[in-house]
Amino acid sequence: MTMTDDRVAMRWLRRNFLAGRMPGDRSGQVRLQTLVILRWLAIAGQLGAVLFVHFGLGFPLPLGLCLAVIAASAWLNVFLTLRYRSATRLPDWQAAVYLAIDLAQLAVLLFLTGGLQNPFALLFMAPVTISATTLSLASTSLLLAQAFTYVTLLSWFHMPLPWRPGETPELPSLYVTGHWVALLLGLGFMAAYAWRVSQESRRMSAALAATQLVLSRAQRLSALDGLAAAAAHELGTPLGTISLVSKELMRGQTSEEEMKEDLALLNSQAERCKDILSRLSKQPDGTDVIYSRLPLHALLDEVVAPHRDMDVGFHIEVLADDEDASEPEIWRRPEMLYGLGNFIENAADFAREEVRVAAHYGKGHVTLTITDDGPGFTPDVLEKLGEPYVTTRPRRKRAMQDPEAGHEGMGLGFFIGKTLLERTGATVEIGNRTDGKAGARLVMRWPRRSIEADPAFPPEALTASDPD
Repeated sequence: MTMTDDRVAMRWLRRNFLAGRMPGDRSGQVRLQTLVILRWLAIAGQLGAVLFVHFGLGFPLPLGLCLAVIAASAWLNVFLTLRYRSATRLPDWQAAVYLAIDLAQLAVLLFLTGGLQNPFALLFMAPVTISATTLSLASTSLLLAQAFTYVTLLSWFHMPLPWRPGETPELPSLYVTGHWVALLLGLGFMAAYAWRVSQESRRMSAALAATQLVLSRAQRLSALDGLAAAAAHELGTPLGTISLVSKELMRGQTSEEEMKEDLALLNSQAERCKDILSRLSKQPDGTDVIYSRLPLHALLDEVVAPHRDMDVGFHIEVLADDEDASEPEIWRRPEMLYGLGNFIENAADFAREEVRVAAHYGKGHVTLTITDDGPGFTPDVLEKLGEPYVTTRPRRKRAMQDPEAGHEGMGLGFFIGKTLLERTGATVEIGNRTDGKAGARLVMRWPRRSIEADPAFPPEALTASDPD
């Protein structure tokens, strides 16, 4: 995979993420069946509470009106079930309208049964919390304002709280005021908390989708690379024969019999080339085992090669920690190439003069350290780096050469690189240099068995959770 391919892929991701057009993204849409089921649960709870208070406890209340309000909510559920398919996903505004109806129904029911003196006023939090976890910020804000309004009105205007016949409960005004404040604070806190958690979940899901997209693209390109290498390897012999025979024919010093033999040989070699290409096209996922693995130093050279045109120098060293440890051969895995490529490109973007890539290996481990002589990471960024959408600053050096490259990063590069390398079994540490010089320092450590090439285990069979 070339550096140009990487940049095209990342630009595509940035464009779609910023526009909110990630494939398969349905954030902000709620299934109708979810709201219908939740409303049936609410209806069952309301009906049970009203009947228990009236018949079980013997507290008089406007039973007919309460049952009418509950029946209205039930009829709405019946209408929605008959009108739409259960798998229907509601747009943001429509889901907000249905939740607003639920808030209004609850407010009317509480008005008939004591207002804020009724302990079930706590249920105002349910629709607001559902909105905060699934709908847009605008819809959640409107529903929160609606809930605030109902809570405030019910603190002053309501029918008496159901109680024993002949007795009228008198709750202190200070208690009612405290209940009102507690509900307002609870509604605000739950909405903010649920919104924050859901946003983090959406951001993580979107970033993981980007990682999967990049990895899938890298695997396809890697398969094409392997196919090209296999084709070159297989076609080398027949093409060499064709070249040699054609030169002999061009000299014109062959007899008619020899010419027939040479033409027959050319035809057979051309058929052989055709058979090779046909066989390779039928097995696009087959890879040359020799091509698929390479020594550690060759892997680093391949990863660094696309970035050597940048205005910084690269210094690569591979050292053995154990005298009798041999240099490992590594599978050419897309996760490894793309993850390391992201880290090295970032180091080159911020380096002043040099990026150092040092690999140390022993009998049971492989450690790779990438350092640069740039400004390093600031403390506020360092503690969050590696999470999706956490970025440092716009790129400096290539901005003048390529205006499109001078964007402010989305913070996906580090997240994708870290995620891909962790899938190969790596432990990734991100920090600043510890030798007293300015610059960033990234350390990746692998158990040697998790990345070392073994013909018995193709790279597709290796995972971070089962490196054996």
